[in-house]
Amino acid sequence: MSKKILIVDDASFMRMMIKNIVSKAGFEVVGEAENGAVALELYKKHSPDLVTMDITMPEMDGIEAVKAIREVDGNASIIMCSAMGQQSMVMEAIQAGAKDFIVKPFQQDRILQAIDRVLSR
Repeated sequence: MSKKILIVDDASFMRMMIKNIVSKAGFEVVGEAENGAVALELYKKHSPDLVTMDITMPEMDGIEAVKAIREVDGNASIIMCSAMGQQSMVMEAIQAGAKDFIVKPFQQDRILQAIDRVLSR
């Protein structure tokens, strides 16, 4: 059975880019969210194997969403997605419970590497 992924980013083109990469690699995208609040609801509904989470989003940012999802599921596998220059936020996200991070602009190999590494733990 293919692994289920939830994609969270406020930019629809970013969600589409990640969706294309992970779908081609054989993963099932069970949901897409434009902010952390929607991500939390979709996480509860679908229990995905992995979440790709943007940091900067309206309503509930990625770091708050990581904390909220980890309260629901302490073993949640979350990979943060950040733009260059957000190192302090990435560290905060890792401390909040994210398992890895990828930097925008995305490289397909780096996304798949991070997913494989996190899912094989």
